[in-house]
Amino acid sequence: MTANPYHQYGPVNPYAPVPPPPAPAPAPSRSTGILLVLSTITMGLMSGLFFTFDVSIMPGLARTHDRVYVEAMQNFNQLIDNSGLFALVFIAAFIATTTAAVIEYRRGRRSPALWAAIAASFYLVALLITFSVNIPLNNELAQLGDPAKVSDFALVDKFKGTWATTNIMRTLLCTAALGCLAHCLKLHGRATPTRPAAGPPAMPPHAPRTF
Repeated sequence: MTANPYHQYGPVNPYAPVPPPPAPAPAPSRSTGILLVLSTITMGLMSGLFFTFDVSIMPGLARTHDRVYVEAMQNFNQLIDNSGLFALVFIAAFIATTTAAVIEYRRGRRSPALWAAIAASFYLVALLITFSVNIPLNNELAQLGDPAKVSDFALVDKFKGTWATTNIMRTLLCTAALGCLAHCLKLHGRATPTRPAAGPPAMPPHAPRTF
C-alpha cells in the first residue's frame, strides 16, 4: 500500500533541498564577561555604600547633637573625597557598564546590550543626583569650618531631609542597576557556544512513505 504522495497544497518533491537552519546568535566575547563581572562588583560596592548610610550612619547621626552631626559628616566627606579607592570604584562602575553595553550592541547581542544600557542609565541618574544635590550640600557643610565655632546649624536640617532622601534614591537606583547587571551575567552564561552533535540528514517534510 502506497501513501498518498500529494500534499494538500500539491505534490511534494521528496528531493527538494532542506532549508538551512537559522544562523546562530553571536557568541559573547571574553572581554565582555570580564567587564560585566567588574561592573557587577563595583555597582554592588556603590549600592552597599549608599545603603550603609541609609540604615545606620544617617539614622545614628540624627540622634546626636547638631555639632556632633556636622563634625562627623565633615570627617566622612573628607575621607571619601581623599580616597583613591573610592574614586576608582565610583568611576569604574559607570565606565565598565557603559563599555559592556556598547560592545554587546556592536556584536549584535541586543538583549544583553539593552540590560547593560538600562543599568548604566540608572547609575547615571544616581551620578546626576550626587553632583547636583549631595556634593553641593557637602561643600556647604565643609565651609562651616570648625564645628566648635559654629552657632547656626540650620544646614543640618537639609542633611536630615534632602541629603538623606536623595541618598535613598541613589541606593534604589544602584540596586536596580545591580539587578540589571546580574541579569546580563545570566544571559552571558547561557550564551556559551556549543558544537551541535552530528546526526542523520533531515528528511523533507511530507515525503511519500511506502507501507
